[in-house]
Amino acid sequence: MNLTKYITKRILQVIPLLIIVSIISFFIIRLAPIDPLAELRLNPSISEETLQKEIKRLKLDKPIYIQYASWAKSFIKGDLGYTASGEKVSVKLKERIPNTLLLTSVVILLTWLSGIPIGILAAINKGNVFDRTLTVLSSIGMAIPSFFFAILMLMFAVKTGWFPVGGLTSYYYNELSFWGKFIDITKHLVLPVTVLYAISLSGLQRQMRANMLEVLDSDYVKFARAKGLSEFKVIFKHALRNAINPMITLLGFEFAGLLSGAALTEYVFQYPGLGRLILEAVMKSDINLVMASLMMGTVMLITGNLLADILLMLTDPRTRKSQEDV
Repeated sequence: MNLTKYITKRILQVIPLLIIVSIISFFIIRLAPIDPLAELRLNPSISEETLQKEIKRLKLDKPIYIQYASWAKSFIKGDLGYTASGEKVSVKLKERIPNTLLLTSVVILLTWLSGIPIGILAAINKGNVFDRTLTVLSSIGMAIPSFFFAILMLMFAVKTGWFPVGGLTSYYYNELSFWGKFIDITKHLVLPVTVLYAISLSGLQRQMRANMLEVLDSDYVKFARAKGLSEFKVIFKHALRNAINPMITLLGFEFAGLLSGAALTEYVFQYPGLGRLILEAVMKSDINLVMASLMMGTVMLITGNLLADILLMLTDPRTRKSQEDV
């Protein structure tokens, strides 16, 4: 199947999903007995004209289904409204989405660069001290909640003073050189990246280990060894290619899991990301910000899964053949 045709087909398939997500989110939020403009009314800098404009835009004096239709129409046009603090929602999203993408991208890159080789080594050395140690460490990593681990790292940072806490940059960021800015951002990323990396690595390397053990026990690998091929060729030419395909499928889920796990981590470290923005918006019942953030988060999750499917098509001929048969 042509790649462009496949991507177009997938995009058309997710449109109903976005509609369903928006309907469920909107109705759950609006059924809460809270005035969505309560925070806006308390802000002295917000004029009565702006309030009336929001009431008219959101159709708050109309039935809830008309309110949803009005919100959806505005959203499609790109009019996301104002936050409870009077800022444009679109501006807040432009500030936060790149930060979350930076955090999750760094975590995924580090996790895959280390998790795949570690999983392979654990499978090759099944049952020895290295494998048993990894099993214990990964079990601990998967058992510790990200929120609790983030608090522990926060306490460590506060006590030692080794890493900055809060935000993505320092107050003197604009005065730094290019490399100074790079180092400053890196220091601010260390704590949240460490928390998400440790938890993601545990599951990824265990999955890779399980895949490799299953492939190494297959008949074609035994046949390759019987032919006298070196262990290096058996593992990296025959076994690894088949063990890595299921991992590519997991890439989309990894991205989704990081977004949900990053919300609490961002909140603990006061990291200016999308997850923290959603949590704060929910607590303030800021309907405009909640809905826009949830929709952007959904789009990011769908994009992650789409990228995983495309990579799988490029690496696995069987996947391309199955798509052509559909």
